[in-house]
This record gives sequence, structure tokens and C-alpha cells, in this order.
Amino acid sequence: MEAVSATMKAINFPATSTVPRATVSITAASPWSQTKLNMLTFYAPNPNTRFSSICLPRCSTKPNTDTNNETDQNPTFEPNPSLTTENPSSAVSDEVIPSSSNPPSSLSRGLVLDLGPVGSWDCTDIGSPVVKRFLSDEEERWYMWYHGVSTDSQGSDSIGLAVSSNGVHWERGKGAVKSSADVGLVMSCGNDWWAFDTQSIRPGEVVIMSSAKVRASSAVYWLYYTGYSNEKVDISADSLGFKVQNPENQSSQTGEVLRSLPGLAISQDGRHWARIEGEHHSGALFDVGSEGDWDSLFISSPQVVFHGNGDLRMYYHSFDVGNGVFSIGMARSRDGMKWIKLGKIMGGGPKGCFDELGAMNPYVVKNKKDRNYVMAYEGVGADGRRSIGLAMSAEGLKDWRRVEDEAVLKLATMEDGWDSKGIGSPCLVEMDGDVDEWRLYYRGIGNSGRCGIGMAVSDGSDITRFRRWKGFQV
Repeated sequence: MEAVSATMKAINFPATSTVPRATVSITAASPWSQTKLNMLTFYAPNPNTRFSSICLPRCSTKPNTDTNNETDQNPTFEPNPSLTTENPSSAVSDEVIPSSSNPPSSLSRGLVLDLGPVGSWDCTDIGSPVVKRFLSDEEERWYMWYHGVSTDSQGSDSIGLAVSSNGVHWERGKGAVKSSADVGLVMSCGNDWWAFDTQSIRPGEVVIMSSAKVRASSAVYWLYYTGYSNEKVDISADSLGFKVQNPENQSSQTGEVLRSLPGLAISQDGRHWARIEGEHHSGALFDVGSEGDWDSLFISSPQVVFHGNGDLRMYYHSFDVGNGVFSIGMARSRDGMKWIKLGKIMGGGPKGCFDELGAMNPYVVKNKKDRNYVMAYEGVGADGRRSIGLAMSAEGLKDWRRVEDEAVLKLATMEDGWDSKGIGSPCLVEMDGDVDEWRLYYRGIGNSGRCGIGMAVSDGSDITRFRRWKGFQV
């Protein structure tokens, strides 16, 4: 295996018979564009292994980023329409579990992914859906990365993958993936005592792009995720009327707030991931703010959007102690690894509104029709209840405006509905082709804190009106 040079500007995947060594200019592919996705056969030595140089052999040097975000004159980010793919469904694990194909009842309307069966990696809790749609001339494929908790994981989250042919009926796995055709658990918490992600992990976004800093035969998946350590953060929020938690955990009523930071992992098949060490000493991409800053407690739910050549934007949330509200901020990067914070862009809404106590879990997409930015976010009401709101921006920077004072998706009206106690963690998908609509995937919470993942659809191209999925129209 070649040694990692201290001055190397490219990051090497090992040359093997299945993954030939190649240098690819940095490109970003819109994950839901009408392209074919490259699905290479790639096996990391251990899906939980941390790699500090985006290089698959075990090593301890950080990735070379000798050009910083202000001075790097040679970033290359551009749409990549030439991705190709093997059929990921050509071989399936024996433990693949299909979701129900029955139309939803009135109590389960909108539910597309319930808890896994007893003994599975996601049988206790699920959420944080990151959904991508891929179209080709031959087929339609959907991938969903999400977090899950098992009965024997002591409350720690893992990240898994489910696949679908229509975005409604999903195939999931009971255990960890073993090949590039499997579905199931794909990433567990870090094992390094000094790392930022030893307690829990949750996916924030998956971007498909290639980079001059990554040597691989084609574009790879970049997973931005939240990592939680066991460091507890002291916060006095008794006046809010609800418990502030980080991560959100329906089975816990303690209001525990753990330090969390944004992380990055890279994969060639979306299943086997290599962690990338960021500039922070814990391996995270960057640190919380200084004392008194709006994001001094934690960084959570990093979601990354490709804006243009050498311009990636990250949206994330924290709890602004000074104002007593959840807030959303952003950072900017040329290479997806080194980030510069730009500050807070959204806080609490007007008094009496569904998001009076703030906005969290942002998910931003660029509208293909008018090129404006659309943000779906989780609004926190004065009573702590959650619903989903929308905001829009022409540039995606600090000019965000709420679409309405009302949520675009509220709690289920039926008392026993699967999502009657809370909804959040939105993920927007703009449909291509003949279907002129948006899909909104979200986490729902019902009685006794039972969680699931649901889907709502827009009223045609009107993104301000969503209804829970009731079944396909025939």
C-alpha cells in the first residue's frame, strides 16, 4: 500500500481489482436529477473505521487541505451527468424485510416506514430520513438513509439504508450490510475514545460528487452527519415549558443535552463508509461557537447543498441560549471539508405561531423551476409541539422569509394517529418527469413515543400545501 504523502492533494482509494485507481475532477451531481448513479463494489475494512486521509488503509494523518477556503483558486464543482450504475437490486440479502404494501388506514395515513421487527437494528426508534431519487431510462430507484436504535444498543443511534422502486414501499435489512447489494445497518457510532461521535450518530445529508482530493474510479457518496459524544451540556430552559434534548429521544424524559458536532464519511456504494477526520481535534468538521454565540451548545443536523462551482452551503441548527429559541445557521465551503461559518439565518417565529420557540432540522433544496431556495424545517411551538414549516430565499444565504405563519404539515388530527404527537426532521424531494409535485418525508411520533417515517405530497406544484399520502391513484 502506498504511503500517504504529507503534501498530497488527492485522497487515494486503494487500487484493487474491484476499485481501480483513478483521479476524478471535483464534481457535484444533483442526487435527484435524471442521471444514473455509479454503484461500485467497495469494501471498507470496517464500516466503523475512521480514516483521517480519505484513504482506505489505516492511517492517522489528517487530509491535506493546504489550500484554504479563502485562497483556493482551483476548486471544480459542476453537475456530473455521466454517472452509471449497476443494479443494486440484482442480489438481495436473505434478511431483507419489505414494508407493508397495503394502503394506509386512517390511523397510519402517510406512514411509509414503521419500526423494524423485534431484534433488528432499528426496532426501537427511527427517524432523520435522507431520501434520494434516481431516474434512468430503464428504472427508478429510491434510497433512504435514516437513523435507528435497537434494544441492545443502549440508546445509541446507528445509520441504515432502505431502498425502494417508488419511494413508498421500502426494503430494509434486519442487521448490518455484508455486500454492496444489501440493505440494513451501514454505520455505527465511532469507537475512538477521543472522537465526537461515540454516543450517537444521525444522517444529515448525502451528496454525490467527485473530488480532486479523492482518487476513485467515479463519483462517491459524501455523508454529512451529526455525531454525539458523551459530554453533557448544562442548559437552564425551565421557563420554556418543555425539555430541551440533543439528540431528540422520545424514550427519555430527562432533557439530556449532549455535545454534538458535524462529521463527514465517504463511500463508493452508499453502504460501506470511511470516516474523514475534520480539522477539529475530535475529528469533527468544525467546533461549536464561543461562549455567548448562538451555536455555543451544539451543532446538529448538518445539511449540505451544492450552489455552484466551488460553493457548498451547510445548514444546521443549535439552541440559542441568549434568546431561548432553536435557531438555524449556515456555513460555506469550497471543498466540502473546510468550512467557514456565516452566522444565524433563522430564529423563532412570531408570538403564537407554530414556530414561536424556534426552527430546527433544516432541509434546503434549490427549486428547479424558479431556481429559488426552499427550506423545510421543524418548528417548535410554545408548548414544545413540533410541526413542519417552509421558508424561501432567492440566494440561499441570509434573506430567508417564512412562507406562511401556519405550518405546511401539522400533527395528525386523530388522537391515535401514528404521528399525532409530533412531526419533524423533514426531507424534501422535487419530483422529475411527468409528475409535477413535491414529496415531503418526515419523522412522526405517536402514542407512547412510538416513531415512524412518513410521506406527504404537495398539491401539484404548490409547495405550500401538503397532504399525507393515502395510496396511489388508479
